[in-house]
Amino acid sequence: MIRGIGGSEHAPWDHRGVHPSTALATVLVDELVRGGVREAVLAPGSRSAPLAYALAEADREGRLRLHVRVDERSAGFLALGLARGSGLPVPVVTTSGTAVANLHPAVLEAHHSGIPLVVLSADRPAELRGTGANQTTVQPGIFAGALAWETDLPAPDTVTEAAGAHWRSTVCRALAASLGRCGDGGPVHVNVALRDPLVPDLGSTEAAPPGRSGGRPWTVVEAPTVTDGEPVEGGERTVVLLGDLPDPEQTRAALRWAREAGWPVLAEPFGVLAGGPGVVPHGVLVAGRVARGGLEELRPDRVLTVGRLTLFRELGALGRLPGVVVEQVSARATWTDPGHVVSRVHGTGTLASPPEPHAGAQDWVRAWVGAGEALAPSVTSAIAEGPVTGPGVARVVVGSLGADDLLVLGSSNPPRDVALALDGGQEPVRVVANRGLAGIDGTVSTAVGAALATGARTTALLGDLTFLHDTGGLVIGPGEPRPDLTLVVVNDDGGGIFSTLEYGEPARSDTPERAAATERVFGTPHGTDLAALCAAHHVPHHLAGSLEELRAVLAEPATGIRVVEVPVDRAGHRRLRDALR
Repeated sequence: MIRGIGGSEHAPWDHRGVHPSTALATVLVDELVRGGVREAVLAPGSRSAPLAYALAEADREGRLRLHVRVDERSAGFLALGLARGSGLPVPVVTTSGTAVANLHPAVLEAHHSGIPLVVLSADRPAELRGTGANQTTVQPGIFAGALAWETDLPAPDTVTEAAGAHWRSTVCRALAASLGRCGDGGPVHVNVALRDPLVPDLGSTEAAPPGRSGGRPWTVVEAPTVTDGEPVEGGERTVVLLGDLPDPEQTRAALRWAREAGWPVLAEPFGVLAGGPGVVPHGVLVAGRVARGGLEELRPDRVLTVGRLTLFRELGALGRLPGVVVEQVSARATWTDPGHVVSRVHGTGTLASPPEPHAGAQDWVRAWVGAGEALAPSVTSAIAEGPVTGPGVARVVVGSLGADDLLVLGSSNPPRDVALALDGGQEPVRVVANRGLAGIDGTVSTAVGAALATGARTTALLGDLTFLHDTGGLVIGPGEPRPDLTLVVVNDDGGGIFSTLEYGEPARSDTPERAAATERVFGTPHGTDLAALCAAHHVPHHLAGSLEELRAVLAEPATGIRVVEVPVDRAGHRRLRDALR
């Protein structure tokens, strides 16, 4: 039990017999808990042993929940998913060397998404750095350019009250930076040098420097006051493009704001699944027609982008139409403008102050929504009849979810399939997706973390390459917490998204040689037996050969983690896309 660190900072304190590495690790974990940390992830190693002992003790006492993983890359994305699901900082603890470098993909995703990920890496003391000592590299600065804050804690030689204050203050700074209380927020890195011996002697934690009385943090950092922004000017012919935002509540606020202002919404499927009055069904298809010069009556005078658009070129093309004014509502100090067309940037505070709707607002919204509704029969026919399609799978998955459920989306085709399939009548389900860099890294682990953090019934929709890229996420020890999670894997035996891009144009495969090259370097067939792979991990596997079979499997509640494989024909992706557009 960590007994000696919960009393008053002014009480007598006896540090005799405590080892500095044990004291440092114990204080760091104690202060993390005091600062609000409730979940922690550990990838074991020797140099990080003092931190591992301290985390295990905190877990036994019920002060936090510890998750142990053998693969640092999966551990990083598990922590990312836990942070996404809870909104709280989540530390991921590693040993030194390549273990730290394996966290880089998760750190990059957290950086671009503003997720409070806390990297706590163990390191060799100063006298071993630069000497060729085993598992020693330059860890300070390893995540350069991708952090909200970082520090390098030296290995202590002695334990003093001043040292304890320094360690605790460091943790408070790290947590405050991760939560955006002194900047944009995002991942932080605390590199911790630890000197032998690394195994604590009995009772040594009792002499660690104490924290504040009453379990308070050493330094309380208040959240910055969010003020209402200047209202966006009203206007009839305005369209709202809703992209990815860090907080699902911001997505809900944006939907209310647009509805009260009388503006139609074209939404990507992130934050929450958008529906209700003003949300345009199959909005990307309508936007594509307008951007190509059709439906002139829907041509906007202004485009308001809320959050970050990451899926469809058609949505971005609306802002590049001649004469269209483009403004953005950004949740961060930076803003997204790859087309260099944004003329004004607003903070999310403006979402609390919708302008008065224009006199013709109802007709404008009705025209956009009507254009989407007119497409609904053709879309349904294209995706639900004949062979199984990605959008058809997406529609079944979304239809199986209740308002309190959680949907996790992989990158590549699944979020695009969901966006194409939505008709506006679905439940406002919360959605988690790694859109910061939109990579396929760590999606299984992210889904596990989000499901554990929220406790919600969770379904993840992902492609086969995304699933295979993180099968390490299925390696969960028998004593580790497991969520109820269904992984729906759309298996087209390769990189299906490339067939819908310019690489999949028929002219690029007009000879056997070109066709073979395209298949090899973009199609990337793998031939993996997913059922056998799941069996190796003792994960239940279901094969759904039709949408009816998929619907039946999803109607049965998951107990633990299960995989539902849905085979689709990769050659059909481009035909379907062309038919829809």
